[in-house]
Amino acid sequence: MSGAETMSVVIWHNPKCGTSRNALAMIRATGVEPEVLHYLDTPPDSAALAAAAQAVGGARALLRTKGTPADEMGLDNADDATILAAMVEHPILINRPVVITPRGIVLARPSERVLEVLEARPPSDFRKEDGAAVAG
Repeated sequence: MSGAETMSVVIWHNPKCGTSRNALAMIRATGVEPEVLHYLDTPPDSAALAAAAQAVGGARALLRTKGTPADEMGLDNADDATILAAMVEHPILINRPVVITPRGIVLARPSERVLEVLEARPPSDFRKEDGAAVAG
């Protein structure tokens, strides 16, 4: 088996998000079937959130403000511990998609960032939902 077939990949996924769908499709196009965590239904625990935040540059980098109550909750000036606690209680505050592999953790925004932590690349003819080619 190649590394692409055996690599363990987890994606924190929101099927309503085009970026998340594109990242998931790129992972699958490499021959990997990831563990898909629908984080709005089954949120990651505080330890997983803390690890992801550390990897992507802090809790603020992992915080989604668009379409969330982040501003109303006063998270704009909050420290990491407060932001992470709010994410545990309100998973809508977690930006997505987060992709976790043995090679690292990325917030795959844009979706092509997923390639940073995958061992293989999608086929050269792979296209995102909007038809855009992915340079791999």
